[in-house]
Amino acid sequence: MSNDDVESRDDETRGARGNAPQFDEDNPTDGTGSPMATRGRASGVSPAASGEDAATDEGEGTAAARAESDDSAASGDSDGDAATGTSPEGTMNAKKEGKNAKKQGSFWKELPVLVVIALVLAFIIQTWVVQAFYIPSTSMENTLLVGDRVLVNKLVYEVRDFERGDIVVFNGSGSWDEENTVQIEEPSNPISQGFTWVSQRLGLAPSGKDYIKRIIGLPGDTVECCDSENRLIVNGESIDEPYLYPDSLATHQSFGPVEVPEGRLWVMGDHRSISYDSRRHQNDPGGGSIGEDAVVGRAFVVLWPFDHFQVLSVPETFSELNQASAASAAAAPLGLGFAAAVPLHLAGRRAWHRYGSRRASMSVE
Repeated sequence: MSNDDVESRDDETRGARGNAPQFDEDNPTDGTGSPMATRGRASGVSPAASGEDAATDEGEGTAAARAESDDSAASGDSDGDAATGTSPEGTMNAKKEGKNAKKQGSFWKELPVLVVIALVLAFIIQTWVVQAFYIPSTSMENTLLVGDRVLVNKLVYEVRDFERGDIVVFNGSGSWDEENTVQIEEPSNPISQGFTWVSQRLGLAPSGKDYIKRIIGLPGDTVECCDSENRLIVNGESIDEPYLYPDSLATHQSFGPVEVPEGRLWVMGDHRSISYDSRRHQNDPGGGSIGEDAVVGRAFVVLWPFDHFQVLSVPETFSELNQASAASAAAAPLGLGFAAAVPLHLAGRRAWHRYGSRRASMSVE
């Protein structure tokens, strides 16, 4: 081989080395000579676009990192709540329990006030409107039995008059000191006195001063006993009394006639043989009658016990007598009006004649 051949081979070797792709540390390439930064991208993408994509990738990576951070923080909070027992449901339950405790505490604080208000209202009602009374004796059997509680209307006689047949409660202090009056022991201390007073006002215990009877005669009535059938006679009329205790007619004793004074009432019990009523008080002031102002009110219903419940209406026995009284009461003002109208009419006629005479004399002059 000549020297020229060796030199030509050396030149070809150097040319091949010069045409081989060079490695750039700042921009490494793959085996094809293309930069590795552009691998996987479409050809012809500009460097600026590549920079934007890189920025987007970086932003997405940052957002993903933040989301992971938030998730981990939330997980940490949940783990912390679970560890300390203060989950949201636990917190709500604790608040509810706190509110319930406050409500219960408020109720117990308000209870004494409610009790006082209830007692005041009960006192007002029983003083002026309705009061319960306890039946301690057998004088009104079988209409009222021992232990019955009746309600008494205290306003009824403010709007209507007394009627025969009404069952009334009245105070007999000072006039009806019966031998068989229920004796009430006075309490020995203020607390017992308070309980006794409340029990009497609520009709749970007898008062010892109040009586309950049926009205038989009104002011001006004439009451007597008996007719041929041993019945009472009121204003000349015999009355049937279906409400009486069995065989009470047989025990009737003669009395009267008695005229009931004005402002007073003649009262009797339904169990005539044992009732200590107006018949047996004829030697007392009022001749056995009671004052209208002593009446507490009208008993209108048996409230207790439940199996004794009944409305205490006026018996039909007294219907005709009561209607006659109502008619006479209505006729009285009318009669007074006519009686006053006649003199007024006559006086008016005289005055008119005098006036006419004066005018005539003046016209002549």
